[in-house]
Order: sequence, then C-alpha cells, then structure tokens
Amino acid sequence: MDNRPIGVFDSGVGGLTVVRELRRILPQENIVYFGDTGRVPYGTRSRSTITRYTQQDIAFLESRDVKMIVIACGTASSVISKELGAKIKVPYTGVILPAAQAACSLTQKGVIGVIGTTATIRSGAYGKSIRSINSACKVIGRDCPLFVPLVENGLIEPQNPITRLTAQMYLEPLMQEGIDTLILGCTHYPLLYDLINDVIGYSAVLIDPGKETAHFVQNFLTTNNLLREEESPAVCQYFVSDSADQFTATASKFLGADLGGNVQQIEIEAIQGA
Repeated sequence: MDNRPIGVFDSGVGGLTVVRELRRILPQENIVYFGDTGRVPYGTRSRSTITRYTQQDIAFLESRDVKMIVIACGTASSVISKELGAKIKVPYTGVILPAAQAACSLTQKGVIGVIGTTATIRSGAYGKSIRSINSACKVIGRDCPLFVPLVENGLIEPQNPITRLTAQMYLEPLMQEGIDTLILGCTHYPLLYDLINDVIGYSAVLIDPGKETAHFVQNFLTTNNLLREEESPAVCQYFVSDSADQFTATASKFLGADLGGNVQQIEIEAIQGA
C-alpha cells in the first residue's frame, strides 16, 4: 500500500477529465492536480518550450511527494523522450498509449482519426503509437487549435454556434476520409464530447484519453500494490499558475462539484529541480 497522492498535470483545465475519471474509479486516492493556466495553451508552442514547461510541471509534482505522475496533456505527452522519461523519479504515464490501445481494439475498418493540438499532430505521436500496435491501421490527424481556448472559456454547450461551426470545419474532412474511430487527442476535447458526436452524426466511436488513462493508472497501482489504504476520506488539492478564482469557476463545471477554496496559485517558473 502507498498513501502518497497521485500527481496529475495539464496546461489548463483539460486534465480534469482525467481527475474526474480517477475520482470515479479510485475514490480512495488522494490527488494533486496542477493546471498551468498561466501558460495555456501548450499546443501552439515550440517543442523546446513545451519540453521546458513539462519538466517544470513534473518537478512541481515531485516536490509534492506523489507516487505516480499522470501527464494529462496530449501535447506534453508527445514530447516525453526516453531521456526525459528516465529523469522522472516516480512511475508515470502520458495519455497517448492508453488512447491508442483503445482505438486499435475498437476500430472495425482500421481507419482511425486523431484530433489534437498543432504540436501533438505535428509530432505524429499518436500515429506512431497506433502503428506500433497495429501496423495495418491508417491514421488521419487533424489539428484543432481553436478547441482549447473555446473550452478554457467555457464555450462547451452542444448548441453553442461558435464552437459548433469550429467543430464542423475541423471534423468534416475527417469524416470524408471514412474514419470509424476518433481519438480526442487532447484532454480538453472530451468536454466537447456531445457536440463532436452530434457534428459527426455518431458515425465514429469516440476515444476519451482521460478515461483510458485513468483505467491504465488503476491497473498499474493495483498490479504494483500501490493503492491507498482507505483510512480517511480522499483529498484533492488543486494548484494553478494563474488566477485561482477563474480556475475554480470553470473547473467546477467540468468536475460536477464545487472545489471550494481548495485551489492555490503558485509561481511555476520558480520551481527548482526542472
């Protein structure tokens, strides 16, 4: 047993889709979440900048004595090299491999769509992961840079005209390619799950990386005897690099619960050890 918390980070609020699933399937686990809201989005940054931000985020979670780190950001997951991974002091997972495994198991035609930030799609990380599992799969990627700011600003209702037109612009070319499975390759995107499903006419199976990653964490902690002893109620702590009030108002919608005053703002650039 290991009573240390699980550490989760993302560029903003999108990683809360992972936290929501972790709280559902592992309600006894303590969680420390960091949302880098002061520097969101990551997806339009250079690879070197994303890597630097990711190292700082990991160093912060390690300073909170976590037992496992979840890189709940498709963009950050796409820049984790073997060298960088070797420096992480605790077990970790990104969101790419769990989502790729789910897509390969569910596709019927072997035509898989991936939507993500510009940096994620440019990296080809999802395609590499999918083809390592099933080399016969055809992978079609599309970057959707407007989705993250729309989600961060709470424009997630299925009938929101701005978000809906944006989704149509991004998704129609993918549907013309005949995809039967679609990976929502950024943890912000599941917050648009219903809208995306409606726009594509429910013609492809949607893969939620947050849900798949949470199940990966559950299996890892169970297999390695790292689950927490349920002696007291679980605690979730939230940290951000910008306004705590703004994060609280938005995050509560995504988690379906009031965060109260349990959000602290930190200076991420000052974190040592990155």
